[in-house]
Amino acid sequence: METVPNRRGEPAPAGARWLVAAAFGLAALLGTAGTALAVPPPPPNPSDSEIDSGRAEANARAGEVGQLTNQLAEAEARLSDLQADVELKLEEANKAMVDLQAAEDAAGQAKQDADNARTESDAAAAAIESARADLDRFVAGSYQQGSTIGSISAYLDSDSPKNLLARAQLLAAVGGSRFDALKGMERAQTEKANKDSIARKKLEIAQEKQAEAEQAKGNADSAQTAAMQAQDSQAVRNTQLEADKSKVEQRLYEAQSAVSGLQGQRQRYQDWQAQKQREEEEAARRAAEAASASDSGGGNDRPSSGSNGGAPSRSKPSSGPAGASLEAVIARAMAQRGLPYAWGGGNASGPTRGIRDGGVADRFGDYRKIGFDCSGLMIYAFAGVKGLPHYSGYQYNAGRKVPLSQMRRGDMLFWGGRGGIHHVALYLGNGQMVEAPQSGSVVKVSSVRYGGIMPYATRLIG
Repeated sequence: METVPNRRGEPAPAGARWLVAAAFGLAALLGTAGTALAVPPPPPNPSDSEIDSGRAEANARAGEVGQLTNQLAEAEARLSDLQADVELKLEEANKAMVDLQAAEDAAGQAKQDADNARTESDAAAAAIESARADLDRFVAGSYQQGSTIGSISAYLDSDSPKNLLARAQLLAAVGGSRFDALKGMERAQTEKANKDSIARKKLEIAQEKQAEAEQAKGNADSAQTAAMQAQDSQAVRNTQLEADKSKVEQRLYEAQSAVSGLQGQRQRYQDWQAQKQREEEEAARRAAEAASASDSGGGNDRPSSGSNGGAPSRSKPSSGPAGASLEAVIARAMAQRGLPYAWGGGNASGPTRGIRDGGVADRFGDYRKIGFDCSGLMIYAFAGVKGLPHYSGYQYNAGRKVPLSQMRRGDMLFWGGRGGIHHVALYLGNGQMVEAPQSGSVVKVSSVRYGGIMPYATRLIG
């Protein structure tokens, strides 16, 4: 058994050596009490089952949000179709109104034509009666003189040689104005019949068109009313879906917050464990150094106090100032609240003049404003961390993606669909975000909108 000398140069028993080492170890521990005793009591450490249960609850709520989002999208599409149908029915009603007015005008003109034809017919009838009276007087005079001409009907209805002879005798006897009066009577009869027929036909056609136009107008009005009722009913349905979706989104937020809380507790517990382990390792290292110094008596060739038996000592891992950088990012974004939205505006140095888009942005005059669009605000906020492209779709892939259930303060949130990403905002925590929403608005803090949100947040810090 190995021995060590005592103060008188005599070997000391091994038990005494152990006591010496223990004394040095205790002194080392006491000397480092400021470090070793700094470890706080352990924080709560939620179980895996609790975290898994929280995640399952959040996933279930996320599923409900997804289903309601799909239902709402279908409802909005249906409402859009109904709106288009209402607009079509309104135009059809306008067409029916125009057609009805034209039909009423045509009917009025036909009635006027019929009235005019009736007036002309009455005049023709008067002319006929006048001519008939004139001829009757002539015939009566011829009878009184013993003429064999016969009555006017012999002329009008001649259908035999005898009658034709009578007609020839009549024509020979009737001359000048008498003959003209007779021919005028014939023309008047024909014109009266023609005008009566034309006027009746025009009036019938006009009345038919007016009736058709009135029926079309009634049908168009009914269709318009039905379309508007369907639109109103769908709007009520959409409102209800919006309310249901908002409730489930709130439940999703609460579930995600619960999961985040549990994960935060787990992270704090793991940090505590790591700190405790570092303190224990530091205490063990110092105890070993003290024991080594005791063994060497201060003069033997032993490893220096800076080594541990020839093995490199473990140093405390360093971490970058993520919290400070994170808050700096948020502070830069929050400082821009109230600045106008300007499409294409914003860079690493601050707000810039917007650009033309040939559409909505131009109508709002974005090209005349100094401000940010959504991705421009992110470029400015993260300028001290990472250079970002001026396109939200590229920003979505600029960092580490984390599920929405794990999003935390300083993450970027995105909205989009099959057509691509169309919006980005900076998450502040507690269901709030800072964003540059759209033309006509300003940089502001809003509640997180879960409709159309992408399934992952993008994390650049931490």
